[in-house]
Amino acid sequence: MPVEWQPVRQSRTHELVLQSIEERVFAGELKAGDRLPPERELAPVLGVSRSALREALRVLETIGVLVAQPGRGPDAGARIVRNPDGALGRLLRLHFALGSYSLEDVLEARVVLERSSFEAAATHASAADLDEADELLARMAEPGVGVAEFNELDTRFHVQIARSSGNELNSTLTSAVRESVRPLILRALEEVEDWPATAAGLGADHAELLRLVRAGRGPDAADLVEQHIRSLHGTLVAEGD
Repeated sequence: MPVEWQPVRQSRTHELVLQSIEERVFAGELKAGDRLPPERELAPVLGVSRSALREALRVLETIGVLVAQPGRGPDAGARIVRNPDGALGRLLRLHFALGSYSLEDVLEARVVLERSSFEAAATHASAADLDEADELLARMAEPGVGVAEFNELDTRFHVQIARSSGNELNSTLTSAVRESVRPLILRALEEVEDWPATAAGLGADHAELLRLVRAGRGPDAADLVEQHIRSLHGTLVAEGD
């Protein structure tokens, strides 16, 4: 039987640059805080054009593992960083908007993540962690706080509890999942008939959640945060109908 040949995949140049940089990260040769050589030096070493190198660096910047500082001086150039929260949130928000995930998917992911976070925080959170969460609640309770600011503080409160649980990945995922539905949450809250009453009710939930975490009552905090999330989810569904 004659050999059946298949076309080979030809990688685009910037993908080869990405692969080269990734290999050095995986090998431990590049780590957070390290600077890449200037473009004029790195491009010829890799055997690529400076435009292909820039395209690869833009991809790395988008996914939160590199920051590029233009200009001259000690701070100029590209530096490896660890900044997954915003990048992952943007990615999930786009996929949610495109229909890759349903609102039900997001709900169940949040429930699993936040039940785990609040229960673990009741055991692992430091007093300083919880004091920071308390400061966020105080700002949420200030008279005249608007929907957008309240929602931002609300997100930071949930992420702070996730961070205080001792699991950084949980914190990143909590932030990303919440970010994916931020536009929906904002629209839903902006359309409530009595915003001050709604804000007061949400604030009361948050205050009780923090009280339970401080008291070390992890299972009770987990149950309440699930109830809190599912209640908000009902508002989002109603807003989308």
